[in-house]
Amino acid sequence: MNDHNDNTEPTEEAPVRKRPRPGERRLQILQTLASMLEAPGAERVTTAGLAAKIGVSEAALYRHFASKAQMFEALIDFVDQSVIGLIRQVTDREPVGPNQAARIVALLLQFAEKNPGMCRVMTGDALVLEHERLQERINLLFDKIESQLRQSLKGLASETPTADAQVAASVLVAFMQGRLQRFARSGFKRLPSEHLQAALARVL
Repeated sequence: MNDHNDNTEPTEEAPVRKRPRPGERRLQILQTLASMLEAPGAERVTTAGLAAKIGVSEAALYRHFASKAQMFEALIDFVDQSVIGLIRQVTDREPVGPNQAARIVALLLQFAEKNPGMCRVMTGDALVLEHERLQERINLLFDKIESQLRQSLKGLASETPTADAQVAASVLVAFMQGRLQRFARSGFKRLPSEHLQAALARVL
């Protein structure tokens, strides 16, 4: 029997799947987690669901993060750095006063509007049933925001500028948290920026 008269075409070699570099896979995990949180009415994200979405095993996730809490910590780090960066943008350009405070609130609400998954992290909705230190970190983030708003409002022209700045800052933070909650709980339909300038004018 003659083998080499065989007419079968040479098979194309299957393309070799390039393994992502450790940093790339880590980023992919976080981006996928954030996108899963963007689904309106999203259930609690499980590592099994996350691994399936990426197309890897749960063990592969744990090569990059020791736990799901650590994945959420990395998302909170991203939110924290973004918020601090946006605040710095405003304080570098805008003089101290109510306009500076209003601009900070507007930018932070716009950030949440563009990143619905991060909004659910900021409201704590995504952290329910997760490690309690995650919620503590979000509380700390809002403490930082409130502290900055107090600084921005220190120059309020009133009999008691410091006390008034404290009250105004806490009202602004409560307003902001309310807008974020409403956005997350409306399935991302009620935008945080809705009638924002008019609302801020009332608050301030």
